[in-house]
Amino acid sequence: MKVTVVGAGNVGATCADVIAHKELCNELVVVDIKENFAEGKCLDMWQTAPINMYDTRLTGSTNDYSKTANSDVVVITSGLPRKPGMSRDDLISTNAGIVRSVTENIIKHSPNCIIIVVSNPLDVMTYCAYLTAKVDSKRVFGMAGILDTARYRAFLATELNVSPKDIQAVLMGGHGDTMVPLPRYTTVGGIPVTELIAEDKLNAIVQRTKTGGGEIVNLLGTSAWYAPGAAAAQMVEAIVRDQRRVFPVCAWLDGEYGQKDVFLGVPVILGKNGIEKIIELQLNGEEKKLLDDSSVAVKEVMSVLDKMNTETV
Repeated sequence: MKVTVVGAGNVGATCADVIAHKELCNELVVVDIKENFAEGKCLDMWQTAPINMYDTRLTGSTNDYSKTANSDVVVITSGLPRKPGMSRDDLISTNAGIVRSVTENIIKHSPNCIIIVVSNPLDVMTYCAYLTAKVDSKRVFGMAGILDTARYRAFLATELNVSPKDIQAVLMGGHGDTMVPLPRYTTVGGIPVTELIAEDKLNAIVQRTKTGGGEIVNLLGTSAWYAPGAAAAQMVEAIVRDQRRVFPVCAWLDGEYGQKDVFLGVPVILGKNGIEKIIELQLNGEEKKLLDDSSVAVKEVMSVLDKMNTETV
């Protein structure tokens, strides 16, 4: 089993570190455009192997995609990180060019791989990778829902003073302000969360979850990396171990939930073939409207990419 992580920055390095520690593959390749950066990160991580007791072999590469050949799963984290005051939409022009180039190189050397996109703005960068890869949409999807759900669950665990292990939740929609948390599907040890927390406090947590990425940016001056990296690694684990985990991911919709030709966060079964199945929940009127609104917002950003692609033809 071979996995590649493109981008050796904070998110990519964290993702690679988790993958190595969990021994999710025999060979792990990390690629970065910065000279010797991936090589240095991999050497540092490999030197933790005797301490953390793992066997995964790590290879760093400066823009040499031949070393990624025959990868089973590729995680794309490349791109400009978000800075304070910068929206995800501001990143589209620069990061689309990066993601397009990376995807072309990946598909050239690993035509049968599964691609997980982490680059921002997430929904449209996943769309960019899908257009470039020209493969089944079940093999190209984005990491957003696991991260958003993790933030939601972490905030609830703090408020309720319970273990985050016992909290299960689903979030849908776009990655950002238009995401759609679903308190109706949130449980704590099987107990509906609405029985354990006041409505105003739950609404505050939902709102904090929607702006969770921005909160980290304001505190650190850059995007988060521990949680995003771990979330992407969890997706890799579900695929390489064919766990068939039920996760929210950014997936291409072709009629599901009444949405078509859009990448949106929805619950799926994730296994060895990528998205094994998109799960359609029975949303109520309010939830359906929120998802429709989120779809409109995401399509607006996708149209920016479409216009860019048309102008460069």
